[in-house]
Amino acid sequence: MPEIQYHQLADHALEDLLERIEEFLEVVDVDDSDIEYSQGVLTIRLGKLGTYVINKQTPNRQIWMSSPISGPVRYDYAKGAWVYHRDGHKMHERLENEMEQLTGVKVDLNPCTTCERLGTCVNGSDCPV
Repeated sequence: MPEIQYHQLADHALEDLLERIEEFLEVVDVDDSDIEYSQGVLTIRLGKLGTYVINKQTPNRQIWMSSPISGPVRYDYAKGAWVYHRDGHKMHERLENEMEQLTGVKVDLNPCTTCERLGTCVNGSDCPV
């Protein structure tokens, strides 16, 4: 994948997660929760429940996620989603499931309800479907 395309896809995915999780944290009651995004690193603090760090790894064209539940995982972009190559799970789905497990509140992190391509509708363009 060309570097410019990688940056478009990864930046869009991380920025969208930032917006959706900010909204989620306003609704759930988690003490000392916070989220920040800076220089390609998204940090989600859930107080005593743990911290997620999700960041771009440009040389590998991956997104890396460190989870308080599942530990570190490296995601590659494949078939319209960020996917873990060892077992095929999608980053957005893993994050949804784990955040629900930690908080007891369901969260929808899928940015496109039309095509369900999990973060690939870049540059504010219409869904390709």
